[in-house]
Amino acid sequence: MDRRATCLNCMDGRVQLPVLQWIKENYPVDFVDLITEAGMDNVLANQQDISEVLRSIKISVNINKSTRLFVVGHYDCRGNPVEEDVHCREIAQSVVRLKEYWPNHEIIGLWVNKNWAVQCV
Repeated sequence: MDRRATCLNCMDGRVQLPVLQWIKENYPVDFVDLITEAGMDNVLANQQDISEVLRSIKISVNINKSTRLFVVGHYDCRGNPVEEDVHCREIAQSVVRLKEYWPNHEIIGLWVNKNWAVQCV
């Protein structure tokens, strides 16, 4: 059986590879399911209706058996053009919000800085 994680990431292609590489280097996963949305951290933290994102997470968790979720925000995000401190706050809020739905899953917040390096929030 493969080991999976779910990555809730911005749609920006610049972010995908650094995040996937970081996850695979730091966690025992074989595959990472990507769920993307412009400004994902803002969507999860502030949008009232996140039913489409939740639907995708449910497929990843219930069918693909993903055991970890990663919420990602990044530098120079065009879908959520705010300062780093706001991104980090929204990432943390997103983690808390998702924990309500998946209390038994590890949910990790990640920030991708201007050098495309990944850091835990």
